[in-house]
Amino acid sequence: MVLYAEGTFYKGVGVTHSIVRCFLNIVPAVEDCTDRGCLALSLLELLGFNLTFAFFATLFVLIQPVAAGSGIPEIKCYLNGVKVPGVVRLRTLVCKVLGVLFSVSGGLFVGKEGPMIHSGAVVGAGLPQFQSISFQKIRFDFPYFRSDRDKRDFVSAGAAAGVAAAFGAPIGGTLFSLEEGSSFWNQGLTWKVLFCSMSATFTLNFFRSGILFSSWGSFQVPGLLNFGEFKCSDSDKKCHLWTVLDLAFFVIMGVVGGLLGATFNCLNKRLAKYRMKNVHPKPKLIRVCETLLVSLVTTVIVFVSSMVLGECRSLTPPNDWNNSTVAMQVLYEVNSSIKTFFCPNNTYNDMATLFFNPQESAILQLFHQDGTFSPVTLSFFCCVYFLLSCWTFGLSVPSGLFVPSLLCGASFGRLVANLLKSYLGLTHIYSGTFALIGAAAFLGGVVRMTISLTVILIESTNEISYGLPIMITLMVAKWTGDFFNKGIYDIHVALKGVPLLEWETEEEMDKLRACDIMEPNLTYVYPHTRIQSLVSILRTTAHHAFPVVTENRGNEKEFMKGNQLISNNIKFKKSSILTRAGEQRKRSQSMKSYPSSELRNMCDEQLAAEELVEKEDMLQQMLERKYTPYPNLYPDQSPSEEWTMEERFRPLTFHGLILRSQLVTLLVRGLCYSETQSSASQPRLSHAEMSEDYPRFPDIHDVNLTLLNPRMIVDVTPYMNPSPFTVSPNTHVSQVFNLFRTMGLRHLPVVNAVGEIVGIITRHNLTHESLQARLRQHYMTS
Repeated sequence: MVLYAEGTFYKGVGVTHSIVRCFLNIVPAVEDCTDRGCLALSLLELLGFNLTFAFFATLFVLIQPVAAGSGIPEIKCYLNGVKVPGVVRLRTLVCKVLGVLFSVSGGLFVGKEGPMIHSGAVVGAGLPQFQSISFQKIRFDFPYFRSDRDKRDFVSAGAAAGVAAAFGAPIGGTLFSLEEGSSFWNQGLTWKVLFCSMSATFTLNFFRSGILFSSWGSFQVPGLLNFGEFKCSDSDKKCHLWTVLDLAFFVIMGVVGGLLGATFNCLNKRLAKYRMKNVHPKPKLIRVCETLLVSLVTTVIVFVSSMVLGECRSLTPPNDWNNSTVAMQVLYEVNSSIKTFFCPNNTYNDMATLFFNPQESAILQLFHQDGTFSPVTLSFFCCVYFLLSCWTFGLSVPSGLFVPSLLCGASFGRLVANLLKSYLGLTHIYSGTFALIGAAAFLGGVVRMTISLTVILIESTNEISYGLPIMITLMVAKWTGDFFNKGIYDIHVALKGVPLLEWETEEEMDKLRACDIMEPNLTYVYPHTRIQSLVSILRTTAHHAFPVVTENRGNEKEFMKGNQLISNNIKFKKSSILTRAGEQRKRSQSMKSYPSSELRNMCDEQLAAEELVEKEDMLQQMLERKYTPYPNLYPDQSPSEEWTMEERFRPLTFHGLILRSQLVTLLVRGLCYSETQSSASQPRLSHAEMSEDYPRFPDIHDVNLTLLNPRMIVDVTPYMNPSPFTVSPNTHVSQVFNLFRTMGLRHLPVVNAVGEIVGIITRHNLTHESLQARLRQHYMTS
């Protein structure tokens, strides 16, 4: 379902190319202006188109702010277990698709591959639900896939399908979802995501092959971004795609790519902080003006540099490639996209060829153009693209970073190849290989991806021999960049304040225990709680879940007299506590039915002995504590400021966890009972009824309190999770961290040896900054 729904977006991407080519018809007008002197008019015409498209791209982001950027940081957070509001909504998909069409068509240095990944994730999240908040009247009775885990799995598949369709790399898409996205992975999800990626790739291939070549069912065009076939000319016997000696240059390029990527990330981080402080808090018009300013500067630089700095280079006959359809398509794309601004016959303007082409065509020029690009052109193009891409990423427009990074890195690699040929006399090197390695080095230095990016580039080039140099270059670029800062997506996640969990903690963090990082000041509910207490708790806190507890009192029998609410809570505690005697009693009763008189006699003796123990009420003695009894007889009363520390943090027996959404649903449905009734009189909801509003559960502020009696009691025990994951206070932080990562937890109660909850751990307690602060505090107190 995910792969077919993505077809709509891919058709939109095709529209992007059509729009770009349509407005690139200005180029012939520029050439005609050579003799007539109307370049200024052509510049104004180009500015008019670009500014208009940039304005519309910003307009869609103002409608749905989460549609800005590539969307990969938000999807990464979602798959990590953090729910980012609105990130997988239908409105986000529409604004993302339409916005990226205008931003790419408007000449901004942005890519569409990142938004494609986000769009695929939105389709994967929404399609299996068979409902949308934007179309509330359209609802189907489809009870499946109604949990966060199922939705997260579909988002993983959708993101992988987006990568697969963009680059024609189904295996790379699967690895991307594993490396950059999902925190919770299993074997079953692996083949499901791979099948989805394969299906998306070949579905797109089927339609593009039929549309472009009228050859339906031939599967000739694997992805939207095709790097073409890397092949030396058959007439050049000295040419090799790469040799062992070239690996040394690839390592150096990896180091430079890591340094450039670290610089890019540092500059973009400072720019993002400036926007958060000085642009976003101001009226929305400021964001529009910023986008228009970037579009204006980009258009002027591209136009002027192509007219002034471009050099006329001689055309070189193409290589003797094989006659495969893909090779012929790439050859046609390269030859047809050459620009001859102010240049005589059989020559081309190298600067205009790079600037006045769609980014995908410019990449093919750098990978496969046999003609040379001057070092000045490549240096200027690389610097301009570096700075303008850094400035553009983070604007209030849908924007990707893959293709601009590839294009910037490819120009850097082509420059290295030209210098090696000109100054070192290394005529055997293949310029396209160095352009590819440069693209990998810069992109790896920016995003810090290794496994998935290696496979994506190998699948995009269809050349397995590039596996070793690409892998080495990406590893070196990542190690170099990690020495200075994090990847660009991790930086933006941190700027948003999202508690993203890394793959593992540092070794020194094992000096901390669960008790060192937990939050002991708990907000909890009782098994039987008054409505006014629940409303007060839900309105004054933003917690997603609450522990269900009972108090440990020394004189529980006296409290039980004359108060049905407290009596119900104490009875529930006694009935839910598992004791050795109670367990033996159950086993003995089951053994009495065994057809052996000897066993029956033994069981009778055990039961008689247990009756004596029960008369002494050993359970009551076990529950007695030295603390001052909790003076509050009613759980709905607020704590007193005169309480001692023991009264404020009194012992609480832990019984389970209940979600905020469940409590609000119980209040909306009015499930409760009066103090004069038994708790069995409270109506019961099935699991399907409780999850009917998933994933848009009602909010506590939407509850009509006039319809509720605040003195009524709600029994939450049928709906709580009685056996959530718990840890001991002495558990190492690394174990707590791994439990959160592998099981997809959001809350982890800390329970001591006698079943009392002493604290709770959330994702915020496991962030790197929080752990560092706790570690410093641990050193100071130890």
